[in-house]
Amino acid sequence: MFERFTVGARQVVVQAKAEAAELKHGYIGTEHLLLGILADPQDPSAAVLVEAGLDHDAARVVVVRLLGSGGDAQALAAIGVDLDAVREAVEAEFGEGALDGPAGGDQSRRRGWFKGGGGRSPFTDRAKKTLALSLREAIRLGADHIAVGHILLGLLREGDGLAARVIADHGLDVKAVRRAVEARLA
Repeated sequence: MFERFTVGARQVVVQAKAEAAELKHGYIGTEHLLLGILADPQDPSAAVLVEAGLDHDAARVVVVRLLGSGGDAQALAAIGVDLDAVREAVEAEFGEGALDGPAGGDQSRRRGWFKGGGGRSPFTDRAKKTLALSLREAIRLGADHIAVGHILLGLLREGDGLAARVIADHGLDVKAVRRAVEARLA
């Protein structure tokens, strides 16, 4: 499916991964895809949201407010778990680097778009569904490629992820956004 993605659409996925990493989230969700779309406000489909007042910074503030940042370490520290102490104890018992994962070529092997560490996908089920729906949106609109706008339409069509909530909570009419994006894609 990814061979049908335009350069811009591929950049959305790459940026979504970077957004998740920067927020220290161990997954890529619909909210990260939305942030990836908004990272390029010059894209005509992203501009629909930006012109309606939802830019990257505003969306990111909402994502951080709803999910936080800092990942598991911050959450565990909040309840009194010191990960450095846990690491020291494990390494004292099992040797230095016991928690570092498998050594060798695992990291150097090429992974598919959906693959994360250990063969798991870093994409949530909703994010995977969004990307599949972006293909359906492209086909529905008669396109032979998947552009940024198709990913945004996939987010809107999925409708239950955090990205859809960010858009709706910002006061945007989802149907109006859909119509505007379709018009820009035409």
